[in-house]
Amino acid sequence: MEFWSDINAIINAFVSQDSYEIRNALKSDAAWAVGTIIAALGGGIVMWIYSKVPVLDRHLERTIMVWSYLAIAFIIFWGVIDRFIFSNQQPWSTTIPPLLFMIMAWFGAAFNVRLRTHLSFAEFRTIMPRGGQLACLILDAVLWFIFAVIVLVTTTRLTALSASNFQIVLGTDDVMQWWFLITVPLSFLLLIGRVFENLKDDFSNWRSGEPLIKQAVIGGDL
Repeated sequence: MEFWSDINAIINAFVSQDSYEIRNALKSDAAWAVGTIIAALGGGIVMWIYSKVPVLDRHLERTIMVWSYLAIAFIIFWGVIDRFIFSNQQPWSTTIPPLLFMIMAWFGAAFNVRLRTHLSFAEFRTIMPRGGQLACLILDAVLWFIFAVIVLVTTTRLTALSASNFQIVLGTDDVMQWWFLITVPLSFLLLIGRVFENLKDDFSNWRSGEPLIKQAVIGGDL
């Protein structure tokens, strides 16, 4: 009964939108069960949205990556001019770029899961029998899902902790850290959606007789 009451407390805390209540509710082990359910449902919704809106499927993560990179480059470029020409330096010029890089990295990870450009031992798998290839691809999906659930729960806890403590980005007056931190669990929901897309393609290729293991290209297209 305590387990179900903890789940109910988590749901009520998110409904209240009180960061302190969310922080306390997520301390229980029930957060892992809720996180797993949210990950599965969220990933399914993401996959469905991508199937209905192809432009998001092709460009969402890449757009976020490009704009994050451009923002980082502009801040650093202006910081150099500001320091060496105007003898001035914005106090947030060294704290905002790492947070933007975090956004770029995790949304980029989600997109590259779809491209399968992460470590996949493709050369080894291509010589395996077809059943072994499918088993490896299913194992990939399971491991990615477990990894994503771990990140989703832990970073949500961190975000709630940051929000409840009113942590401000160093060098700023009113820019909250949790505005950036919350993008990590969101990016991993997109990553789970990409995992589900890949798994769907794998079963489709299995049934149709298409090759299961294909050459991955970094920066390629869907």
